[in-house]
Amino acid sequence: MKMAFCAMALAFVGFLNTTFVFSQTGTISGKLTFEDGTPVAYATMHIAALRKHTLSDERGNYSLPEIPYGNHELEIASMEIQKGTHRIEINQSKHSQTFVLQRAGDRQLAEVLVQGASVKEEIEETGFAVNVIETKRAALQSLQTNDLLNRSVGVKVRQAGGLGSAVNYNLNGMSGNSVRIFIDGIPISTYGASFSLNSIPPALIDRIEIYKGVIPAHLADDALGGAINVILKKSVGTNLSASLSYGSFNTQQANFNGSFRDAKSGFTVKASGFYNYSDNDYEVWGKFVRNILPNGRYDYVRARRFNDAYRSVGGLVEVGFTGVKWADQFLIGYNGSDDYKEIQHGTYMTIPYMGRFTESSSNVLSLNYRKSDFIAKGLEVTFSGMLSERNQVVNDTVRWNYDWFGNLSYGLNGEPIRRPSGAQQGAPTINHIDRNVGTFRSGFNYDFAKNHRLVFSHMYYEIDRQQRDEMRPAIEREFIGTRDLIKNVSALAYEFTGFDSRLKSNLFGKYYQQKIDRMDPKLQNQNGEMVKVEDRVASNKQTPGYGLALSYTLNPKFTILTSAEKAVRLPSENEVFGSPGDNIIENIGIRPEISNNLNVGFRAVPLEKADHKLSLYLSGFVRDTKDKIVQRINPRLNDAVQTDPFENLGKTKSIGFEGELAYSFKQNLNVSVNVSKFNSVFNMRLDPNGNEYSYYNQQLPNEPFFTINSTIRYALNNLIQDNSVVNLYYGFGFVDRFYTTWLEIEDFRTPRQFIQDLGVNYVFPSKRLVISGDVRNIFDQQAYDNFAVQKPGRGFYLKINYTLNNF
Repeated sequence: MKMAFCAMALAFVGFLNTTFVFSQTGTISGKLTFEDGTPVAYATMHIAALRKHTLSDERGNYSLPEIPYGNHELEIASMEIQKGTHRIEINQSKHSQTFVLQRAGDRQLAEVLVQGASVKEEIEETGFAVNVIETKRAALQSLQTNDLLNRSVGVKVRQAGGLGSAVNYNLNGMSGNSVRIFIDGIPISTYGASFSLNSIPPALIDRIEIYKGVIPAHLADDALGGAINVILKKSVGTNLSASLSYGSFNTQQANFNGSFRDAKSGFTVKASGFYNYSDNDYEVWGKFVRNILPNGRYDYVRARRFNDAYRSVGGLVEVGFTGVKWADQFLIGYNGSDDYKEIQHGTYMTIPYMGRFTESSSNVLSLNYRKSDFIAKGLEVTFSGMLSERNQVVNDTVRWNYDWFGNLSYGLNGEPIRRPSGAQQGAPTINHIDRNVGTFRSGFNYDFAKNHRLVFSHMYYEIDRQQRDEMRPAIEREFIGTRDLIKNVSALAYEFTGFDSRLKSNLFGKYYQQKIDRMDPKLQNQNGEMVKVEDRVASNKQTPGYGLALSYTLNPKFTILTSAEKAVRLPSENEVFGSPGDNIIENIGIRPEISNNLNVGFRAVPLEKADHKLSLYLSGFVRDTKDKIVQRINPRLNDAVQTDPFENLGKTKSIGFEGELAYSFKQNLNVSVNVSKFNSVFNMRLDPNGNEYSYYNQQLPNEPFFTINSTIRYALNNLIQDNSVVNLYYGFGFVDRFYTTWLEIEDFRTPRQFIQDLGVNYVFPSKRLVISGDVRNIFDQQAYDNFAVQKPGRGFYLKINYTLNNF
C-alpha cells in the first residue's frame, strides 16, 4: 500500500507540472476600520459575481481567498456602517487593502439590508437537511466540540461517560456508524482512536456542517444516517492562538494553532497541537450503581469513578504553498497523536472494573492539493491522500472483583472473589492491534455553464489489521491473524440553479463496493499431527444508491427544502472484526444496511426589522431501513463478561420532526430553542421461521427519542473597560426517559433529564485575551446516555484564550 501511495504521489507531482501556467487567483486580505481607526467587527463582505463571502473578525481583519485576477465589485455591509460597493483589482497572489468606512446614522441603521448570504446560509439553503454550527463565540467558552453538537437541532451525542469516553452520534434516529465523521472531508477514522472530536477544541474549528439522512456527493462515503463534517480554520498570513483550561475532576486542556505564510512566494507552514487530561472521578448514583453483597443482595451506593482517567496529546504540521499560480493549496503534512484511557466498566455500569485500560497512537502522512479554474475556467480539482499507522494495546490482567468504592469484593467465606475468566472482561489479555490505513479522495467541481455544475468524488479506503495477544501461549503468539478491508465509494452529482437563484437542485448517484478478508491461523489435528491451517472468510459486496435535494425560495424570507436518498451503509471495520477496547466481538457475516430517507421542511424569517431578527426552521423526516446495524442488546446486566457484537436488526422505521426557533437583538442578545422527536420502531413482524417477534412495532431501546435544547447569550459592551465585552451564557437540555433494553420494565429505564449550564467570559479591549468561566450541570442532576451510563455531574471550569493576529 505504501508503494502504491508513493507511485500516486509521484504521478500527482508530474500532473501538477503540466498545469503550472494555467489560471491565476489571489487572496485579498486586510482590515476594516472606521475613520477614527476603530475596527469594524463582523461585517459581511460579498463579491456577488463570484458567490464569494467572508466576515470580518472582532478586530476588523478579513480574508477572501481564490479570487481570479481582474476587477471585481466588493460589497461591504453591517448594521454599524453605511453600506457601499468598492471596486478592487487583483493582479498578484497576495493583495492587501484596508477599507475606511463611515458609521451609519440612526436613520441609515434602520435601513441596512445585507443582500449577500453567509457561508452558513448558503449551505443551509441547498435543499439538504443540514445545519451549520459556527464556532467563533463558542471557542471562548470551556466547551468541547461534542458539547456544541449536542446542542444542535436533531443531534444527540451519545457519550459513555466523561472526557475521552466512547462516543456515537444520533441524527434523527440514526446512530453509530450510520453517522460518519469527517475532518475537512476526510473520514476521521483514518486518524485512529487517539484523534477524535474529543481531541479537537472549537478554537481550531471554523464551522461544523451536519447533514441528516441525505449526504451530498462531495462527501463520498457510506454515511447512511448522516454526516458531520468539521471544517478546520484555514488561517491566512502569520498568526498564533492558544488556550488553556482547568476544571472539575482534574480536567486539563490546552491547545495552540499557528501559521506562517511568505507573501511573495506563498510558502506556508501550519502547526497545531492539543493536550487533554481528566481523572473523570465524578460521582455516580441511582438504580444503576450498586454493590453486590456477599449474600447476593444489592446495596445501592453513591460513589466516585476510580478507573476512568483519560489523556490525549497530538499535533499537526503542514508545509507547502498556498495562493500560488499552480495551486490554491499544496500541503504535505504529518499528524501524530497518542492517548491513554482507563475502562471503568463494560456495556452497562453494573460491574465496575479495576486495571483495565487501552493505549493508542497514530502517525499520519498526508498530501492535500486544491486548485480552482484548473485548465478550464470553472473547474476545481481536489486531491487528498493519507497513510496512517495506528497501534492500540488493550491491557486487562487484574483477576479480582471490585465494588464501586474501589475495594475488593468478598464472598460468604470471607475470601476475595475472583473474576470468572481471570480478568475484568473475560480472559487476561495484553492485546496488540496494529493497523495500516490508506485513504485517498479525489474529485472535481465543474461549472460548465452558468447555473450548471457537475460534482464528482471518489474515496478509496484500505485497512490492514493484525493483532497478537501476549497472554496467549507462545505457540499461539506465533500465529498472527489478519483482517483486511477495502472500500470504494464513487459519487456523481448534477447541480442546477434557476429562476434567479430561487431554485437549487442536486441530483446524484453513488456506487458502493467493499471487500473483506479475515484469516485466523489455527492448529488442526491431521492424522495425529498438529498442522497449521488458515481459517479464512472473504466477501465482496457491491450496491448502488441515488438521491435528490431541492430548495425553492418563495421570497427572501421563506425557503422550502426537500431531499430524498436511497442510502447505503457498509459495515465498518470494528463491526466486522470487533474492537476489544470497546468490548465488541466480531461478526464476519454482518450485512450492509440500506435506508430510504426523506426530509421535507422549510426555513423562514418571520421577523427582520431594525434590530430584531426571528428565524424558524422545521423539518419532518422518514428513515425506512433494512438490516439496520446495531450493537446487540443484552438484558443480562449482571453478566461478568459484557462483550456484544454488532448485528443486523431486520426492518426498522423512524418517523419524526425537528425544529428550531432563533431570535437575535442587535449583536447583544441571541436566544435559540430546538426540539427533536421521533418514533423509531422495529418493523419486522415475522422471523425466518414464521414466528411473530415479541417486540414487533416496539420503540428501539437505548435511543433518546425526545430532546429539547435552549441557549441564551447576552453581551454587555464597555461594562468594565472601553471596548471590552462581557458575554453571559445559559444553556438548558432536556432528554425524555428511554429504555436501555428490549424489556420494557422500570429497572431498565432512565429518568427524565433536565440539565442546565451557566457561563461568562470577558473579552479584553485588545480582543487578544479572553477569560471565561463555566458551570456545567449546575444542579448536579443525573445525566445518562449510552446504555444508561452516567455522565459527569456539576463541574466548574476556567479557560484562558490568547490570540495574536486573529484568523
